Amino acid sequence: MAKRRGLMLDGVLLLDKPEGLSSNHALQRARRTLDAAKAGHTGTLDPFATGLLVCCMGKATKLSGAMLNADKGYRATLRFGEETDSGDLTGHIVARAPQDFAGVDETALRDVLSRFRGTISQVPPMYSALKRDGKPLYEYARAGVELEREAREVTLHRIDLLSCDGMTAVIDVACSKGTYLRTLAQDIGRALGCHAHLTALRRTQVGPFSLDGAIALEALQALPDPKRALLPMNELPAGLAPVLP
Repeated sequence: MAKRRGLMLDGVLLLDKPEGLSSNHALQRARRTLDAAKAGHTGTLDPFATGLLVCCMGKATKLSGAMLNADKGYRATLRFGEETDSGDLTGHIVARAPQDFAGVDETALRDVLSRFRGTISQVPPMYSALKRDGKPLYEYARAGVELEREAREVTLHRIDLLSCDGMTAVIDVACSKGTYLRTLAQDIGRALGCHAHLTALRRTQVGPFSLDGAIALEALQALPDPKRALLPMNELPAGLAPVLP
C-alpha cells in the first residue's frame, strides 16, 4: 500500500512558535496537524525564541525565498552583567561585569542604543547556522573551535527601549534580514562596559505579516478544522503572491 503523503493544501500559516522547539520541529507539527503534503518556513528562530514563524504550504512555498529577504521585527529581553558564548541564556558565561556593577543607567543605555540605529557592522556568532566548508558554525562552536568570521552590514530601522530596571531591559527592534539579536545584545553590553546576553526573544514581524495574526501551536491543534487557520493564496498581501503556472 502506498504511503499517504497528505493533502495538497496551498496557503500561509502564521504560527506563534513556542519556546523549546526548533523552527523545523514546529513547522512539521503544524504540517501534520493540517495534514499538508508540502511545507516550508521563511526564516529560522532559535529554539529558545518564540513568535512569528511564517509557514508556507503547497504552492505558497514559492514565496519562501522572497520572505527570507524581508525585514523582521523582534522584542528582546537583555540581561546585563554577564556575556555568554552563545549570546543567550542557553550558553556558558564567558565574561562578567566588575564586582561593583550595580546596574545600567537608563540614560546611558538610551545613548548606547542610539549608536546602533541605522546601518551597522555585525560579526555573525559562532552559534549560527552559517556554513563553513559545508558544516554549520554551531558544530564548530560545540567542538570548542572558533573560526574567523567576516563582519556583515545590517540595518536597524528602529530600536526602542520599552523598559529598564538596571539589570534587565526590554527593547523593540525593526531590522533587515541577517541581523543577529544575540550579537546585538553582546555588542550593547560591551558598549556599556558591563556585558549582556539575551534571556528572551520574540519575533513580532516578518515583512507584511504580524504576530497579531498568528496562532499558537496548541490552539491550532485544538481547532475542529485546523485548515481554516490557513491564509489562502488570494488573500496574501499585494505583490507577495507568487506567479503560478
